[in-house]
Amino acid sequence: MKKKENKKAIALKYDKKNYSAPHVIAKGSGYIAEKIIDEAKQHDVNILEDKALVQLLYNLELNQQIPPHLYPIIAEVFAIVYRAEGVAGILNER
Repeated sequence: MKKKENKKAIALKYDKKNYSAPHVIAKGSGYIAEKIIDEAKQHDVNILEDKALVQLLYNLELNQQIPPHLYPIIAEVFAIVYRAEGVAGILNER
């Protein structure tokens, strides 16, 4: 019998005034992960599901900046989010 995998979630924020790189603002598994996802949805925050990336980021502490070796991956994530927001904005104007 396969063990049920516990859902994990990480929330990132890029605040260029106070941080030079994106940083972890929330993380959790199980119930906490569900609450993070629910909160993001309530505030129209884009959600990207990527188990491998979550595993990489889950080892970081709250308020810890993303380490330099993850910059390229996180830059791709933010680019996807910004493109999605742009498309959503165009669709909402119609």
